[in-house]
Amino acid sequence: MIFAVSLPFLNELVALFLVSVIIAYLSYRIKLVPIAGFLIAGVIIGPNALGLVQDQELVDMLAEIGIILLLFSIGIEFSLEKLSRIKNAIIIGGGLQVLLSVFAVTGILVYLDVDVKVAAYTGCLVALSSTAIILGLMSEQRKTDTPIGRLSLAVLIFQDLAIIAMVLLIPVFSGEGDSLMDVLLVIGKAIVLIIIVLILARKVVPWILEKVAHTRRQELFLLTVVAICFGIAALTNLANVSLALGAFLAGLVVSESHYSDHALSEILPLKTIFNAVFFVSVGMLLDVQFILQYPLLLLGVAVAVLVLKFVLATSSLLVLGYPIRISAATGLVLAQIGEFSFVLERAGRTAGLTPGGFGEIGSQIFIAVSVLLMLLTPGFLKMSTSMGELLAKTPLKHIGKKPKDDPNSTKAELEDHVILIGYGPAGRNLARVFKETGIPFIVIEMNPKSVEEMRNDGINAVYGDATRTPILEHANVYSAKLCVIAINEPAASPTIIKLAKYLNPTIQVIVRTRYLAEASSLEDVGADKVVPEEMETTVRLFSSVLSAYLIPDEEIQQHIEELRKEDYQIMRGSIREAHLMVLQGLDEEGLHTRAVAVRPHSFADGKSLQELKLRNQFEITILTVNRHGKNIGNPAGDFVLQPGDRLIMVGLASKFAEVAQIFRDERPPEELDMA
Repeated sequence: MIFAVSLPFLNELVALFLVSVIIAYLSYRIKLVPIAGFLIAGVIIGPNALGLVQDQELVDMLAEIGIILLLFSIGIEFSLEKLSRIKNAIIIGGGLQVLLSVFAVTGILVYLDVDVKVAAYTGCLVALSSTAIILGLMSEQRKTDTPIGRLSLAVLIFQDLAIIAMVLLIPVFSGEGDSLMDVLLVIGKAIVLIIIVLILARKVVPWILEKVAHTRRQELFLLTVVAICFGIAALTNLANVSLALGAFLAGLVVSESHYSDHALSEILPLKTIFNAVFFVSVGMLLDVQFILQYPLLLLGVAVAVLVLKFVLATSSLLVLGYPIRISAATGLVLAQIGEFSFVLERAGRTAGLTPGGFGEIGSQIFIAVSVLLMLLTPGFLKMSTSMGELLAKTPLKHIGKKPKDDPNSTKAELEDHVILIGYGPAGRNLARVFKETGIPFIVIEMNPKSVEEMRNDGINAVYGDATRTPILEHANVYSAKLCVIAINEPAASPTIIKLAKYLNPTIQVIVRTRYLAEASSLEDVGADKVVPEEMETTVRLFSSVLSAYLIPDEEIQQHIEELRKEDYQIMRGSIREAHLMVLQGLDEEGLHTRAVAVRPHSFADGKSLQELKLRNQFEITILTVNRHGKNIGNPAGDFVLQPGDRLIMVGLASKFAEVAQIFRDERPPEELDMA
């Protein structure tokens, strides 16, 4: 006899994910950011539209998991050392933004005869910005570690801390409950708990991850990361600290481990799923009929909130001494109402509070304005830099100076480097050659012992799976010149090739393979050179790398002959003297030369060189175009590119990273993590 188990919420889950997929796909086709698509999907399936999903509590629960995973992943990307550099921005900048916003809204509403406690409660709702949307967009567009990204994070961290006090103040705002002293005691306990978690976990968590990583069991590593995420979040929640802030602290703890990059790559698929549910849940709160009934009112309130938050956030950062260009750009990014405001609004509703004291109408105005500003946030981020530059041309440019914790101060990233995947015998020999010749490189390896050995030897190494996008991004694939795949895993090589070529179409990929028969299939997926595993494997890889850096053929041949002497003994000993001439050949021309193929579905397909504006907009010069084996030197502006054309270009690594979108295939590979 077969027993069927009924899941009452299964149909709603199916409707939620099915509509989300359809809307997200349509958003992708019309170049709309996924977040906006998920918000629209929530409006469609919510109780105020088609009513496909009625169980708001279920969706809220899944959304809370999404927020936890999002903040955890953001915490991994920021180390304690990075946060210490922006401590003034967190404490002073974030504190001023929150306090000024609360006082400004309170003052406006009191002037309109609203009770001061209700007005202060409403000010708290407006003061918060969307951590999920801002940091999600920053991460997606690789702007997290920019000055605007770091300052936005600083303000958002203070807001997430402030939500603790705001929630605890709800009984005070409603005129009942705990005294102010009791509230301060709870806040004090929360701060102490946070400090204890950070101190203990900074030593314990890295040790745990190291032990688990040495098992080489990926499923165990993933379970450990999830346990750390939710465990620390639950621990902080015991002191009435928000789960999301606890998750951020958990990510911050993991970031102190050598295995943080791999942890991030493992958690991203889960984060993507639940994070989508969060934005759907926000959209479900919106009443379309209310929008149609009061469009001008909602538009007016939205503009007022936008202007108020922009001015106050910008002013808060100007006080710290940041230039108007950065302060204004950050202020515009923060000019929306955040997801934690919904948490605060629900807590207030339970205590009999509503936004502005206007009852259900006040709640609907709050929800509609919040969703509208969330939908506009991607546009705010896109135009933030232009806004900052525009104000920098006004007399305001004289305001501000570089503060001590200047967000511009950051370590220089690798450029024009080699990404070496694998640290086996061939990888070790190549790494030694790169080190001796001065060629910049970084190694990706899945063996914890090898990673530890490399770090002890001063070699830049990343622990992680090179088939995952975050791992290649950590190796700064966007500015890399070469990717050398020296692993002996035939199943992984095609995935790595496709990902590397998609993320950076100008990168040259050299692959090691065991059998000659595999060469053609690897070339079909994008490999530029395939080296079969024979006695000459190391020599040929070495030769290909030096050739890519425009080192003369005579010098390469001399190195090859030296490598062959005494059965490659030179690879095992000191090779400093043997490669002094390589440093002379490693000039700027060799570093900044790239080759890229025109793909059938790329923007460059069918465009003339004049239309692409490579020289004027990106400062990139095309030296040669190879078409059907024939070189066309210095092509004219009306030269139209065709699929299969191979361009030899000269420019800076940063410019090649910017121009990648022109040559990138519009259809991303299935292996790409669309987080």
